[in-house]
Amino acid sequence: MTHPITVQTMVAAPIEHVWKVYTSPEDIRQWNAASEDWHTTAADVDLRVGGTFSSRMEAKDGSMGFDFAGTYTAIKQHALIEYTFGDRAARVEFVPVGDAVQVTVSFDPDGEYSIEQQQQGWQAILDSFARYAEKTRNGR
Repeated sequence: MTHPITVQTMVAAPIEHVWKVYTSPEDIRQWNAASEDWHTTAADVDLRVGGTFSSRMEAKDGSMGFDFAGTYTAIKQHALIEYTFGDRAARVEFVPVGDAVQVTVSFDPDGEYSIEQQQQGWQAILDSFARYAEKTRNGR
């Protein structure tokens, strides 16, 4: 078994806002992309243990797309989200640090892409999340 891959960011915003932006379908559609030429066209979240989530990620030129979906296995409001997707699992931790929140995502790697590619892709999405959360922290 391979070790999980971990990505991390600091978000200069209150924990309540960081949590909301991470878990709200309306917000997810705004930040959930690894690069400018991709976007999330749909997102659904049933934030409870046993609840499911899904997001549709597509290239803006329409050339390709995929669904990212899974089931929540643990939820601790403002602290932890764990979920499974396919035969893999992920853990998202939210830790307040002063006036910011450290968000750490650990996930099981797939067998298709290199560890570096997966880490870069997930980090890019997390960086996009942090930028959006900071930009919207004082309301819309």
